[in-house]
Amino acid sequence: MRAGVHTGECDIVEGKCSGLSVSIGARVMDHAGPSEVLVSQTVKDLTAGSGLVFDDAGEHELKGVPNSWRLYRVAT
Repeated sequence: MRAGVHTGECDIVEGKCSGLSVSIGARVMDHAGPSEVLVSQTVKDLTAGSGLVFDDAGEHELKGVPNSWRLYRVAT
């Protein structure tokens, strides 16, 4: 199992979530290894104070998404 998490505005098209935020989440998952959960900087920032711990996973190019993105590995 591997997961990628991002948060942002979504569009609902024919009853399904779509849009850039969905694409970013999928691209973040593409960089996750087996049994790994990666999150975007946005998720890390929004969970400040939650007790979650993150390890820096470096900057990555996300296919079809502008700019490079810093990703974080969920440690706990």
